[in-house]
Amino acid sequence: MEFTVSSALLSQQLTAISGVITRNPVVPILENFLFQITDNHLVVTASDLQTSISATLAIQSDAQVSVAIPARMLLDTVKNLPEQPIKLAINPNSYTVSIQSDNGQYKLAGESASDFPQLATLEDGIALDVEVDVLKNILQKTIFATSNDELKPAMSGVYIEFTQAMATFVATDGHRLVRYIREDLTVSAQSPIIVPKKALMLLNGLISSRDKQVGFTFDRHKIQFSIDNISVITRLVDERYPDYENVIPKEHTSKLTVNKPALISALKRAAIYANKATHQVKWMLTSNELTISAEDLDFSNEAQENLICIYEGLPLEIGFNARLLLDMLASISTEEVEFFFWGGNKAVLIFPKAQNKQEHLLLLIMPIIF
Repeated sequence: MEFTVSSALLSQQLTAISGVITRNPVVPILENFLFQITDNHLVVTASDLQTSISATLAIQSDAQVSVAIPARMLLDTVKNLPEQPIKLAINPNSYTVSIQSDNGQYKLAGESASDFPQLATLEDGIALDVEVDVLKNILQKTIFATSNDELKPAMSGVYIEFTQAMATFVATDGHRLVRYIREDLTVSAQSPIIVPKKALMLLNGLISSRDKQVGFTFDRHKIQFSIDNISVITRLVDERYPDYENVIPKEHTSKLTVNKPALISALKRAAIYANKATHQVKWMLTSNELTISAEDLDFSNEAQENLICIYEGLPLEIGFNARLLLDMLASISTEEVEFFFWGGNKAVLIFPKAQNKQEHLLLLIMPIIF
């Protein structure tokens, strides 16, 4: 059977879904795209067993054919073709795929679609639509704080809890924690879920300013995101999430209010001189002044900067990992930030000053003990 498609459109869709494909997958056939043609539609799927992404394109073909096609070879071919209609011919018996362009012909050796692992499906579940701007905000404020530690699978995803009043999103890697609440996202109370980091990073790369909404559908085991003609479905992390509420301090002894852009600039400069293993910067807080210093004793490098601020409390000396702190500050959109302290060796809370009434962001970071 044959069909014609725009080379640019096919390249765009293949590029969008190819991010899920891993190098040297456990199942070799997952190095392929799965092509499924039926009812004048082409559905192209990529998967790593845990997460699958599908793109649907309208074509002119009454045939029903499925074949697995080498992903890297196909993608590299169409990416390097100029914009033009190209003809794809699939032999359902030998699984070969021929591509004909204006000036060339290419033949790929495919594989049987029956060898492609059974894809996860989600036929029923809780559904809601999320505005793209809101979703981008959620992803920007949570993904960075998830853990990369394979021994802590629960912390490798974002914890989501819906109630009739709000939605709570939590991420932590053990050194920092983010809790982001949206009062404009509500569904009937459901069991909390943990969405894998990889699926959320892929989702973040798929959404664009052209999209208006993203559809969510989830049950206890899977979640599906629908964006225009692309669908992402992933298995949820089946683990118990840490009791994060217990690590959030309920009181404080001192408070710092400081300009965020000025603080970020000072931290970036100081971090250049910090130890490359610990990235430690030291803060000295006194009345209306924050002194940021860093040193690398191995190379005799050191730096110090003073910032004007509003500080309420006794003089305090505390250390932070500059990289972790900069990541957290980047997720805050307000001009000023507030820090709440309970001493030099206890968790520090960070809040944007003057938050939107529909959203509430809390950040927690553990200090470095000198």
